[in-house]
Amino acid sequence: MAQDANRDGNAANRRLMPIGTRGSPLAVAQARETAQALAKALRRPEEDFPLEIIKTSGDMIQDRALSEAGGKGLFTKEIDAAQLEGRVAITVHSAKDLPNDLPPGLIIAGYLPREDARDALIVGTALGPVRAITDLPQGARVGSASLRRQALLRRARPDLQVSLLRGNVNTRLRKLEEGLFDATLLAMAGLNRLGLAHHASAPLGVDAFLPAVGQGAIAIVVREDDEAARAAVAGIVDAETGIRVAAERAFLAVLDGSCRTPIAGHAELIGETIVLTGLVARPDGSEAREGRMTGTASDAQALGRALGEELRAGLPADFFSV
Repeated sequence: MAQDANRDGNAANRRLMPIGTRGSPLAVAQARETAQALAKALRRPEEDFPLEIIKTSGDMIQDRALSEAGGKGLFTKEIDAAQLEGRVAITVHSAKDLPNDLPPGLIIAGYLPREDARDALIVGTALGPVRAITDLPQGARVGSASLRRQALLRRARPDLQVSLLRGNVNTRLRKLEEGLFDATLLAMAGLNRLGLAHHASAPLGVDAFLPAVGQGAIAIVVREDDEAARAAVAGIVDAETGIRVAAERAFLAVLDGSCRTPIAGHAELIGETIVLTGLVARPDGSEAREGRMTGTASDAQALGRALGEELRAGLPADFFSV
């Protein structure tokens, strides 16, 4: 009986760490993956990390591109507010959706091990087997919400009819099957996490179709002064992913002045050597500049800034004035 009372007392004194997340199926899957990792690492029940679903402005705006409505922060500002108010201890985000600068008091504590960073081409059943963007029929209708994907598609195939397609993964797949579009692009990481990888007609190699900065990585944010949350998260974050995404985000920070410029970046870590490839383009794909730099893992952020500055220096004055 004394042991039972002691166990119950420990449970009562144990601090819950609510996890804040968007409500899309992918966001919830990522938050649940984080809760499971924390429970395993800390040897605590998963219910100690309950999910708190927070509706964001980005989820509510479906009729226009986010770049026209305020950019990446539309997916995070309500979640940030809940965290700063103390309603949640930990928040989980797709790294590619995080703004360059977090609100004062919040920090990125790290990233879970990175999933497949590639994009996937998905085509409607009416098109039959398609294994590459080059295989799409002349004038095919391709939907995407990403400025980067739109620009790279137009760069590769100026004949394609590229237009806005918003919504979560399942919504986009449904619109494709309804025949509203002939094809779309989605992240392989999201398809894998949702058990939907069989929808991918062809994964697109990073050399041919450069991913978004942070694509495939789950970012974990905590309050800077929350030592308990920081200590909890420290046991589940992946050092290699942190180094790679640090280089990519430093590259983005140099270039991303308006969220209206298509930017891609991807880092690989080979031993202690990091190789960073970056690209910046006009939205219509008519002009792009790409570069690559190699450095040491300890200088990941400096490498990212250097590549960003190199590409920016070679761009015409009006490139960022879209």
